[in-house]
Amino acid sequence: MYRRASRIFRRGPRPQVRPHPVDLVESLEHAEGLDGAIRKLSAAVQKVLHPGPVKDALHGVPAGHPAHPPLTDVPMGCWMSVAVLDLFPGTRKASQALVATGLAGAVPTALTGIADWSALHREQQRVGLVHALSTTTASALYAGSFVARARGRDGAGRALGYAGLTVLLAGGYLGGHLAFRQAAGASHADQVAHLVPLGWHDLCSASELPDGWPVQRRLGYISLFVLRDGEDIHVLTDRCSHLAGPLHQGRIITDEDSDPCVVCPWHGSTFRVSDGSVVHGPATGRQPSFETRVLEDGTVQVRPRT
Repeated sequence: MYRRASRIFRRGPRPQVRPHPVDLVESLEHAEGLDGAIRKLSAAVQKVLHPGPVKDALHGVPAGHPAHPPLTDVPMGCWMSVAVLDLFPGTRKASQALVATGLAGAVPTALTGIADWSALHREQQRVGLVHALSTTTASALYAGSFVARARGRDGAGRALGYAGLTVLLAGGYLGGHLAFRQAAGASHADQVAHLVPLGWHDLCSASELPDGWPVQRRLGYISLFVLRDGEDIHVLTDRCSHLAGPLHQGRIITDEDSDPCVVCPWHGSTFRVSDGSVVHGPATGRQPSFETRVLEDGTVQVRPRT
């Protein structure tokens, strides 16, 4: 005879699960109560920040990548150094100089951040708004720290500095969520090198392409923007590198050199259709482009441009 083993389950109170920091941040993505303030602030920024060289510089178009992330290293680096120096005697002047340098660096950092924030999706803007409030609060605390140190109140200056660092680190965590979880600032264009084999590929018949009107075509896994301009056929990846907007739904304009360009319908990023180069932001990364040729039977072939 076999005895059946019996298991006795004891029911008790469920252990409390502590929320992970990322769970709290993800809840901000759905905080619709922030939308009213976001609409007003976005409208104000877009009213002041017109398309042109200043807006492009704030986005980082001349540099080829967003300007805001590297600029954050200046205030964060200075203020974290202050926190270390404040632990040692005889560092009063050095700490005060670093607090001042961080405050000066916070100005262009904030301006570039506001420019980028105004051209994000709503879920990103919700997290970005709290991120901006955190860093603004940190800057205000360090401004108070600077004033206190200048008046000889070193104890109060150190206390305000450590309070500012705490808020700054919280804001930095939100910035990391924006960059790495929500991909704000990263290129959203399809990675052609990984998705398209080398060599020429049949795309469509040239007779299918209307002259001067962009259309969408597919090549394997990716969607392409195709524009026929007389005898020339221009092909880019269709997903805008800024936030994956559909370029084939955008407007066709000409730049100062009369070259045709496409304007993304979502946030206004402008690309030259001949090579995918950025004419105006908020996009900073070149749009992947393709070489084209038309065979004798009218078949359009494409291959990634190297």
